[in-house]
Amino acid sequence: MKADALRGHLDALLLATLDGKALHGYAIIEALQERSGGALDLPTGTVYPALRRLERAGFVQSSWSTVGGRQRRTYRLTQAGSQTLQAERRAWREFTHAIEGVLTAPAKT
Repeated sequence: MKADALRGHLDALLLATLDGKALHGYAIIEALQERSGGALDLPTGTVYPALRRLERAGFVQSSWSTVGGRQRRTYRLTQAGSQTLQAERRAWREFTHAIEGVLTAPAKT
């Protein structure tokens, strides 16, 4: 998938990946890849700065944990992050509905 296609959607994708669970950064990358059927293979240089930005905005909270004997920063949604995710999901449904209406070929008469 082209990076341009993700522009403006990365934050929502990260928030959705954290919905209902806490994950460390690499697990977030793996979850995005798995949930997208391999279409999203984002580099750490894209994901980690976005996670830090989301944390500064108050949408995610991080803490250090030990995973497999290694210290890792684990991220989870805050209440504000959950509310933002719900708004992003509504906006996405409206957007895709509008685009589908335009791109779907009209029925031939």
